[in-house]
Amino acid sequence: MKKKICIGILGGGQLARMSAFQAYKLGFDIAILEKQMNSPAGQLTKNEFVGWVDDEAVLKKFADRSDIITLENEFIDHSYLEKIERWGKEVIPSSKTISLIQDKYVQKSTLRKNNIPVADFNKVSFNTPYKKIKKQLGEKFLLKSRTMGYDGYGNALVNNEMDLSNGYNKLLNRNAELYAERFVEFEKELAVMVVRTKTQTKVYPVAETIHKNHILHIVKVPAVIEKKILNIAKEIAVESVEAVKGFGLFGIELFVENKNILVNEMAPRPHNSGHYTIEACTTSQFENHIRAVLNLPPGSTEMVKPFAVMINLLGKRNDKGIAENYESVLSDPDAHLHIYGKELSRFGRKMGHITFTGNDPDKLLKKAVKAEKLLII
Repeated sequence: MKKKICIGILGGGQLARMSAFQAYKLGFDIAILEKQMNSPAGQLTKNEFVGWVDDEAVLKKFADRSDIITLENEFIDHSYLEKIERWGKEVIPSSKTISLIQDKYVQKSTLRKNNIPVADFNKVSFNTPYKKIKKQLGEKFLLKSRTMGYDGYGNALVNNEMDLSNGYNKLLNRNAELYAERFVEFEKELAVMVVRTKTQTKVYPVAETIHKNHILHIVKVPAVIEKKILNIAKEIAVESVEAVKGFGLFGIELFVENKNILVNEMAPRPHNSGHYTIEACTTSQFENHIRAVLNLPPGSTEMVKPFAVMINLLGKRNDKGIAENYESVLSDPDAHLHIYGKELSRFGRKMGHITFTGNDPDKLLKKAVKAEKLLII
């Protein structure tokens, strides 16, 4: 390395912000492309480009400033990543990998083709009758947008013909292409972070995830489940990354149904379920994101304490994104508080998180729940 490397990140939200911190720790520069100025990650760099991938002039300036490029979400059409690659800049994960992930129907088809267990699913259109889908998937199923779905957006639960009609109306303006998926009566939801370079693959502990109103609420690590199932979850997570020819950092969400593991979905980036790694693991998901992008040896994914609990801080008002009651949380010396620096808060928006690590998981969970209730943002 004869000059300081600049890593370009497409997107300037909290994931890019936390990766940027780790890039600076390792001595690298960061460039950010985001639609609005002063984004959470844009605040950290003089290389802040305001615009988006559909503005070729600003995209070219961003790419020219960057030595290598990564992303903080999978919603950027892979054709723009192909354009960056044609300009001679490497993108990690590659445009090919993103093309296999960002369309959820293609993602599930790719996983199934590679013998990775997923719930039954089928392509549908806005006029596919309920009886036909019911015959294929059962009485209860999920109608899903193939792209741009997250935190419950882009999904509709269907139990009958009326639900299907309402689901079509709900998703009509969101995406032109849909698929339907069998409803999984899961016992637990799990998540596994995988970091993969050209020479090494490392896996983080299996986490249990608990959602509230379709948004991740609490992460408990390690998941309390049979060791055999934990090992299978890790194996399937790695196989999923390999199936999309993925390099970089990936979050794989899983269901446990009748002691069987099913892949729910995967994300080619740092993941909310992996935020606990900042304090709980030798090397955080964000540092390993940066290492993997540069094909550097990944750090240890081992936990430094036996247990960890992370809880999300969602917006409790429509106002400025300024936290109150700092003392109420930080009076607990074991609290690790993260506020993402978003200018505006709104109800349900991810504004930060708190992590506790220690030896007693029940005590950690109680502390996390109490802290979340006290903090106002």
